[in-house]
Amino acid sequence: MTPLAAEANENLAQISNYLVYSSMAVYTLAFLAHIAEWIFGSRSKVGRTAAALTGAKAAAAPAVQVRAKGGTAVLDRPKVVTRSAAGTRDVPDGPGAAGGTEQGDLYGRIAVSMTALAFLIEAAGVVARATSVKRAPWGNMYEFSLTFSTVAVAAYLILLVLGKNVRWMGLILVTTVLLDLGIATTWLYTASDQLVPALHSYWLWIHVSTAIICGAVFYIGATGTLLYLFRDGYEARLERGEQPGRFMTSVMERLPSAATLDKFSYRINAAFFPLWTFTIIAGAIWAGDAWGRYWGWDPKEVWSFVTWVAYACYLHARATAGWKGRKAAYLALFAFACWIWNYYGVNILLNGKHSYAGV
Repeated sequence: MTPLAAEANENLAQISNYLVYSSMAVYTLAFLAHIAEWIFGSRSKVGRTAAALTGAKAAAAPAVQVRAKGGTAVLDRPKVVTRSAAGTRDVPDGPGAAGGTEQGDLYGRIAVSMTALAFLIEAAGVVARATSVKRAPWGNMYEFSLTFSTVAVAAYLILLVLGKNVRWMGLILVTTVLLDLGIATTWLYTASDQLVPALHSYWLWIHVSTAIICGAVFYIGATGTLLYLFRDGYEARLERGEQPGRFMTSVMERLPSAATLDKFSYRINAAFFPLWTFTIIAGAIWAGDAWGRYWGWDPKEVWSFVTWVAYACYLHARATAGWKGRKAAYLALFAFACWIWNYYGVNILLNGKHSYAGV
């Protein structure tokens, strides 16, 4: 490499670092806007009573009139039938973090706009990092962490564009992204460098990219599962006639119902479980090309398989009557905990052929 090319690559690496820190600043603004959304959303009872008012209007609505030949036939108002899984409650979704207030919604829209801007800046930083090293930006934990948070935010924004009710996740997502980037830039940072020989393969683009996508989406599913446990406990307390505290009431009543959160998490995990299966298969094929064996009980291979088994058990448990609700949720969180351990614990604490942490 010529000195001029080396200098250009170094400049691109510095630009990448600048963009990453800039995205953290914008994510911080998004974090503050989400806080404002929750605070101003709690100042009004509009959102809290919306469901009750809607139900009252429906009950007071007149019967349906249909004009027939020579007169008017009056029909009873049709009943709305909801279909819920056994053991679930027919509880309406909350109005969201904005609480149904105009001011809260304004701050929520600002938060989403800041999140989208920060995503674009961070994505540009990932591209600059890849350009500086002339390879996929997944050669160490620092680069993996940057891409992981970028994909997680991308998945969140895609769900919003598709019209899904996921803005309640914004505060948790932005907080986690800031934590992830803080760890990456403080403890995991690794200067731009070339890959170890085993990683010089087109399988890097296939295997690692799908692993990042799965991890980011599994994170979103785990967030929904965790909030499901809180919301389910809140609904259970109301069902028993208890009165939760003011803070818990203000937060929980604005989230989707436990049934909605449970369904959301299940669909997310089920949709991307096949991709995680493909990730493990692709890794085995790559291992055969790089090391002459498809499986060698390397720590990363073992915990990838443990994670696969945990998610498989979760999906199977959902089809078993005795493992609905909270039991299945605990299993889903355990599966994601296995994924987190496979990333941080295995890469940093254990030695193996996948020890590319760079820290």
